Amino acid sequence: MRYKNIVEGTFISRPNRFIAYVKINDTGKTEMCHVKNTGRCRELLIPGEAEVYLEDCGRDSEEGLKKRKTRYSVIGVKKGDYIINMDSQAPNKAVYEWLISGRFNKEVSNVKMEYSYGKSRIDAFFMLKGKKCLMEVKGVTLEDNGVVRFPDAPTQRGVKHIHELIHALEEGYESYIVFVIQMRGVKYFEPNDVMDKEFGDALREAQLKGVKILAVDCAVEPGAMEINDYVEVRTGV
Repeated sequence: MRYKNIVEGTFISRPNRFIAYVKINDTGKTEMCHVKNTGRCRELLIPGEAEVYLEDCGRDSEEGLKKRKTRYSVIGVKKGDYIINMDSQAPNKAVYEWLISGRFNKEVSNVKMEYSYGKSRIDAFFMLKGKKCLMEVKGVTLEDNGVVRFPDAPTQRGVKHIHELIHALEEGYESYIVFVIQMRGVKYFEPNDVMDKEFGDALREAQLKGVKILAVDCAVEPGAMEINDYVEVRTGV
């Protein structure tokens, strides 16, 4: 997946989870920007230090800009030698491309995103070798010394989705949870039990019952993100 019109800046502050103030490198002006990630991201967005990447959503279309409160969206941040994509919508788009390209499995067909199942909306439905499959996608940006974890805040919604996938398994579906690590160069993935033990316990229960738990890293550029390769998953099971 690709973005248009990328500019760079320095993160200044984040008064709430939807808005950040960023000093734009090209103009020197501080602009109010939309944050496309409602997670905390405190380890990434360090005031006055974090180098961020923004999508300029008003450069090509003044009409489109009228529909927005902000011209820029924060989509990435530089951490050391790596770029981390921060767009919470990017993992689903990257997974869609991964599925339809055949890189996940060449026999995947009939891919549908945002699929209604039970009382939830599961991120992806597809057919594989004649079997119905559901896949829930979780974007991961929390990294510490090469170890990546999810979630970075408690998520009852995430627990609900895991239980729906267990139920789907019992109804004959093949069920997957894929953690899309929005960076490269990590060692392994594990659930963040310190932040949300309920999510970690639900994930382990799902794994024991047959839900397939996957993690993949991504090749990230300032204006693009693509699923790269599998990463080791450590749940303690």
